[in-house]
Amino acid sequence: MDFSLSEDQELFQNTVRGFVAKECPSQTARAIFDGTREGAAALRRGLAEIGVAGLVIPEAHGGVGLELLDLALVAEELGRGAVPVPFLGHALATLALARGGSASQQAAWLPRLASGEARATVALAEDGGWLPATWRAEHANGRLRAVKRYVPEADGADLFVVGCRGGSLALVAAGPEAAVTAAPTLDRGRPLATLALDGAPAEPLAADAGLLIDAACVLLAADAFGAAHHLVRATAEYLQTRRQFGQPIAQFQAVKHQLANMALEIDPTRGLWWYAAHAFDHAPADASRAAALAKAHITERAQQVARDAVEAHGGIGFTWECDVQIWFKRIMFDRLWLGAPELHRERFAALEDW
Repeated sequence: MDFSLSEDQELFQNTVRGFVAKECPSQTARAIFDGTREGAAALRRGLAEIGVAGLVIPEAHGGVGLELLDLALVAEELGRGAVPVPFLGHALATLALARGGSASQQAAWLPRLASGEARATVALAEDGGWLPATWRAEHANGRLRAVKRYVPEADGADLFVVGCRGGSLALVAAGPEAAVTAAPTLDRGRPLATLALDGAPAEPLAADAGLLIDAACVLLAADAFGAAHHLVRATAEYLQTRRQFGQPIAQFQAVKHQLANMALEIDPTRGLWWYAAHAFDHAPADASRAAALAKAHITERAQQVARDAVEAHGGIGFTWECDVQIWFKRIMFDRLWLGAPELHRERFAALEDW
C-alpha cells in the first residue's frame, strides 16, 4: 500500500513552493505584516493563475476538480512561507458551494471564484461558539439577520457562506445589508472582521456544515504544520550563525537536543493531516474524527515549536524585528480559529462516544 503523495501532487506542491519562495520572501511577508497591503493582491492573482483559487471547483465551472488533500498541500506551503493572502475563507466557501450549491448558484459563482475574479469567505462563529450546534443566525423569508465574529478575509469579499441556526448554511452576496467591520487579530497577514447582517438577501445552501468544519480543521492543521516546519529549519540555520565561546552554538549538546525535540514535536504529525484530508474524500466514516484530532494535536504541537524557536533565538526571539514572531502569530491563529484544541478533543471524544 502506498502512503506517499502522487507524482502530480508532488509536482503541484513544488510549483506552489517555488511560487512562494520567489514571490513572497520573508521581507515581503513582513512588509504586508507591517501594514503594506498592496503586495497581497499580487500574491492572490499569482496563486489564481496557477489554479489555487479554483482547486476544488469542478472543471465544468472553470476549476481544477481536485480534492481536499490537494488544497491542504497548498495550505502547508502558505503556512511555510507565512503568505499573507486570502486563502482559508475562499477555499472553504468554494468547497461548500462546489459540494452543495444548486445548479444556478454554481453557474453564477463558481466560474468567477475559480478565475479569481470574485472572492468568497465563510462566516461561522457567533458569540455562542464555533460549531453548528451553537449557531443562532435566523434565515427566514429569504433574509438573514446575524452578527458573525472572526470572519477571515471579509474586507473585499464578494460572497459569504454563512452558518445558520440548525446547522444550515446560506449564501449572502456583498451589499449594504452585509456590513464588514475590521476586528483585532494577532496574525496581520490574515485579517479578521465582524460581519453584521441586517436583513441581507440570502439563499439556502444545501451543503453539509459538518463537512465544512472538517475541511477547516484540516486546512488549519496543514497550515500550522507548514509554519512549524519552517521554524525548525529557520532556527537550525540561525544557530549555525550565532557564536558563543568561539563556535556556533548549534555545536552545543543542549542546543542539539532542543532542535531535535522541536523536529520531533512536529515532523511526525504530517501523517495526521494527510490522512484527515484523504478521509474527507475517501473514508467519510473516519473524516470528522481524523479532522478533529489533526486540528487539536498539530496546532498544539506547532505552538510548542514556536515557543522553542523564540527561546532558541535568545534575546531577539521575542522582538518585532525578529521574523519568528510572524510565524508564531500565524500558528496562534491556526490554533484558535475554529476553536482551541480542547474544543476539538471534546468533539473527538463525542464522536467516539466516550
